[in-house]
Amino acid sequence: MQIQWYPGHMYKAKKQIAASLPRVDLIIEVLDARIPFSSENPMLAKLRGSKPCIKILNKSDLADPAITALWQTYLDQQRGVKTLALSSKQPDKMRRLPDLCHKMIAAKRSSVKDIRAMIMGIPNVGKSTLINTLAGKSIAKTGNEPAVTKAQQHIALPGGITLLDTPGLLWPNLENRNSGYRLATIGSIKDTALDHADVAFFAAAYLLKAYPENLRVRYAIDELPKTELELLEVIGAKRGCLRGGGQIDLDKVSKLLLSELRSGAMGEISLETPALMEEELVELALIRDAKAKAKSKTRNLNNRLH
Repeated sequence: MQIQWYPGHMYKAKKQIAASLPRVDLIIEVLDARIPFSSENPMLAKLRGSKPCIKILNKSDLADPAITALWQTYLDQQRGVKTLALSSKQPDKMRRLPDLCHKMIAAKRSSVKDIRAMIMGIPNVGKSTLINTLAGKSIAKTGNEPAVTKAQQHIALPGGITLLDTPGLLWPNLENRNSGYRLATIGSIKDTALDHADVAFFAAAYLLKAYPENLRVRYAIDELPKTELELLEVIGAKRGCLRGGGQIDLDKVSKLLLSELRSGAMGEISLETPALMEEELVELALIRDAKAKAKSKTRNLNNRLH
């Protein structure tokens, strides 16, 4: 799935972030607990360099807790990184974040007074809701649509922490073929940029393999079908997603499936694991190598012709 979704304000935000980084002590990166790898922006990892980083696995109430624990173990092994699994349903746990910020900075310097932290993350990971909970009042705009925050803003938090909020950033080219689908599945890419049926086929195939029991319970299906198309047809028939002549309305049932997955109506579901991502990274490296060889071959051929 190739998605090119890089509004102009995001390009501007990238430049602003790069300019502001030298003045901050700590990076807080908000990820979606259902897709910690695909919701992590590799550009941000390069920009932060060696600065301490807290990776928030947000919306953890929607994710498979066993998989979230695997991700925390995996990410905590990275140098200078600590993880925290959070949910908007646990505001008290969210308020522990300032203490963790102080602990991480204290490990790097002897005297800790005011801390300047930058918070960043791709669209629709719950960053603004987290900020409002920490501040104790509505400061950052929230919404179910991605890319609500459009500009940087400085926010004073209790405990001597100044938070620099940044717009949600989505990288310009999603190289890993499945990351785009996962982002689309959870709603981090605007629905106007999607083919709902295409995304629903990806989600249905994954759910049949990884969470068959969730499907059986949610849609009261005794015997699950073998293919994603058959699954969508069964769900469509049960939920009345029909067109004239009793035909399944594929777009309607696709939207239904994605809506119920995103809301947590199907239960706690994670769309990727550390082991799966390691496999896909190997595949991506092979694809990059093949592209580089093809490009070099074409360049050499052109040089001989000229």
